[in-house]
Amino acid sequence: MRIFTAVLATETNTFSPICVDRRAFEASLYAPPGMHPETPTLCSAPITVGRRVAAEKGWELIEGTAAWADPAGLVNRRTYEDLRDEILDQLRAALPVDGVVLGLHGAMVADGYEDTEGDFLTRVREIVGPDILVCVELDPHSHLTKKRLAAVDFLVYFKEFPHTDFVDRAEDLWRIAVDTLEGRVKPVMSVFDCRMIDVFPTSREPMRSFVDKIMAMEEADEDILSISVIHGFMAGDVPEMGTKLLVVTDNKPDKGSALARDLGLELFAKRGTFIMPQIDEKQAVAEAMAASSWPVVIADLWDNPGGGTAGDATVVLQELLDRGARDTAIGTIWDPMAVQICMAAGEGAEIPLRFGAKSAPGTGHPIDGIVKIVRLVANAEMRFGESFAPFGDAAHIELDGIDIILNSTRAQSFDPTLFSVMGIDPTQKKILVIKSTNHFYASFSKIASEILYCSAGTPYPNNPARTPYRRAPRDIWPMVADPHAAKEGVA
Repeated sequence: MRIFTAVLATETNTFSPICVDRRAFEASLYAPPGMHPETPTLCSAPITVGRRVAAEKGWELIEGTAAWADPAGLVNRRTYEDLRDEILDQLRAALPVDGVVLGLHGAMVADGYEDTEGDFLTRVREIVGPDILVCVELDPHSHLTKKRLAAVDFLVYFKEFPHTDFVDRAEDLWRIAVDTLEGRVKPVMSVFDCRMIDVFPTSREPMRSFVDKIMAMEEADEDILSISVIHGFMAGDVPEMGTKLLVVTDNKPDKGSALARDLGLELFAKRGTFIMPQIDEKQAVAEAMAASSWPVVIADLWDNPGGGTAGDATVVLQELLDRGARDTAIGTIWDPMAVQICMAAGEGAEIPLRFGAKSAPGTGHPIDGIVKIVRLVANAEMRFGESFAPFGDAAHIELDGIDIILNSTRAQSFDPTLFSVMGIDPTQKKILVIKSTNHFYASFSKIASEILYCSAGTPYPNNPARTPYRRAPRDIWPMVADPHAAKEGVA
């Protein structure tokens, strides 16, 4: 067997002012054929798992380019087209192939391409023809479109949020691909539109039990090859935005459709109960400062670069400064220019510095002060599960007794190594402020005495009922109370 594999991925917040060009991919991951490292990034596990599977089976794995950019705003048209065509040309050169196994995100939007993955997969299908296996692993914070469904044999999505299972799901993807190629199964996809948009952290109930349930179903029923919840991505203003339920069966479309509907309506019945309880910055800082055990983690959950924001909001930091907090560390505030200034000044210098809150309204105001430059690190990285996440050249500064990490490559706060690589022991701080919605939970929960989810400012469109969408559907919850009832003529 000859299998082609490649990766082209980013998550597009169409409301974000941070546009993506080729440099953004090169800063995060750009690996030409055969150059992908041994450890996977979020969307590139199909390559690393594929290497092992191909070696075990004695198959030939033909690697194409792997490109990943950290989430941001609109992708530059030429950047998308160049990367797309680079991979498509590699696929043409690899023909004939028996299968195509890809890693995509599912929420990319490029200038001129509203359904970017749909465009890419349609072109893949045109190249290989109707009879060659095409399958993909994707992030659940994405959009499932009719165009994508028409172009592939099956899709597998991460189940966990935080996404701790991207390698496990790549294993599922390859297992089904192998069984398909060797004639043991015939995957068929069934989809139910939940007609809603919500946030589904699997680190808490009720989503924890729901994911456990669908995994048990996969294990117990040989007809079920995979079940995925496509959470949807509320910051993507596209026509097919929303939550969907996907069931892949072994040629049992009726069974798959019935199960997808039942599970989708079960999700819908619990709408609005999944997301973590949130408090504002004043309450969060007051509770953290009053705590008697530490560290308390304040998650600035909507200024999350993993959702495409800049990650430069200062609302929580300003509250901490106003209240005279000490033994506190902030990770991170994105400000490439401030990092350059610190790099020029050098470790140990005390300089006047303005930083933060440059990207957009709702992120607070820039911070001004005399800062001490404690540590400088070039090309800094933190752990993320089995992988590493770069956050670029970074500066650890101190202002009024608060340790602050400034970074030059936007990245959410995945792991406490974010602090330790910058010379900060996170276990010795009373308060840790991080920028992440929930990906931080798997690692930070191991050291935190308490986690406070803070909704501070308005860097992210986090209330779909009030978000000024222009393209997204308006006939889904929470825009309307019960779209299923309305669809059936009941209300």
